[in-house]
Amino acid sequence: MQSNRFQRRRALMQAGGAVAGAAALGMPSAVFAQAKTIKLGFVSPQTGPLAPFGEADKFIIEQMNKLFAGGVDLGGKKVAVQIIQKDSQSSPNRAGEVANDLILKDKVDLMLVSSTPETTNPVSDACELNEIPCISTVAPWQPWFFGRKGDPATGFNWTYHFFW
Repeated sequence: MQSNRFQRRRALMQAGGAVAGAAALGMPSAVFAQAKTIKLGFVSPQTGPLAPFGEADKFIIEQMNKLFAGGVDLGGKKVAVQIIQKDSQSSPNRAGEVANDLILKDKVDLMLVSSTPETTNPVSDACELNEIPCISTVAPWQPWFFGRKGDPATGFNWTYHFFW
C-alpha cells in the first residue's frame, strides 16, 4: 500500500498541472488502478486577519466539488475526487498543524495552499518533509522560496509555487 501511495504521489507530481483538476486528469490510469478516491488537501486562511485573502475559496471549492461530483475519467474508469479544506486561522503554526493532519490522517495525494507566506510556507515545508506534492499560490515567490531556505541550484523536490 505504501508503495502504491508513493507511485500515486509521484504521478501527481509529474503531472505538474497548475490546478488540481488538471493534475488529476493527467494521471496515467495504471497508477490509479486500485484507487477509490483522489484526495486533495487545501489550506488557506478562512478566519483571522488574513481571511480576506481566502474570501473566494469557499465558492471556488464548491464549484470544484460540482465539477468533480461524478468523478474524473481516468483510462475509461471513473475515479472519485475529494477536496478536504482546512483553515489556517491566519497562523503559521496552525497552517503547519492542519497540513500535517491532511498528510498523516487524511492521507491526501496532493496539497494545495494559498494566501500569504504565513500559510504557504509552513504547508509547503510539511509537504516537502513528508514527500507530498504541493502546489502553492497567492504569495510572493521570494518569501516562499528564500524564506524556506531554497537554493536556486537545487530547488525543492515536492513543492511548487506559481504567482505573478
